This record gives sequence, structure tokens and C-alpha cells, in this order.
Amino acid sequence: MSGRADSETHAGISEADDVEATGARDETTGAAETAEDDESGDPAQVARRARWTASGAGALLTLAGLAASLLRLSRSAPAAVPAAYAAGAAVCALAALLGARGRTRRALWLLIAGVMVMALGDQSD
Repeated sequence: MSGRADSETHAGISEADDVEATGARDETTGAAETAEDDESGDPAQVARRARWTASGAGALLTLAGLAASLLRLSRSAPAAVPAAYAAGAAVCALAALLGARGRTRRALWLLIAGVMVMALGDQSD
């Protein structure tokens, strides 16, 4: 499609645009389709969901790292193992903080780094 007003559109494309614009009911599932159900709807909603996901995953990984650190500390393991779990948990806690403040891309990379630190600590056991 060239964007010109006199260009022809495919029938399936124009019907899909009409359904999106009117919020018509889908005959196959019986569910109402609206523009709000779309993933790319409201940018503020998408950003809010990303912040909640980043901070929630960071908090969960922080708790898991601290629990693993305490379990490894109570057993006979080299000192580097619980320290690696604790360091990874600290990095994940920082990721949760950044995620809550809207720095979701940095939070994602810190979550990955924190889990890698924990995994490397587990490998030295």
C-alpha cells in the first residue's frame, strides 16, 4: 500500500481495520474485541506493567538469593558460595529498586547479572 488515497486495499485488511475501530464481536470466540485489549494500547499501562514486573521479579530473586545464602551458610560449604548468593541477591535488590523507579531496561540487565553471580557461586560449590 503506497499511502495514496486512490490506492486499493485488500478486503481482509479493511475488514480488520473496521473491526478494530468499532470494537465488534468476534464470531469464533464470542469475545468482544476492543482497542483497549491490544498489548500496545495505552503506553502508560504498558510502562506500569513493566515497572511492576521488573520490581516483582527483582524482589522474588532477592528473596531466593538470600534464602539460598542462608541455607549454604548453615551447611559446610566454602565461604565464597554464600557470599556469591548474597552478592547476587544485592544486585537483584538494586534491580528491583531501579525497576520500581521506571528504569526497566537497566533493571532487566541487573537481574540477569545477579542471577549469573548466583549461578557462578553455585558452580564453585
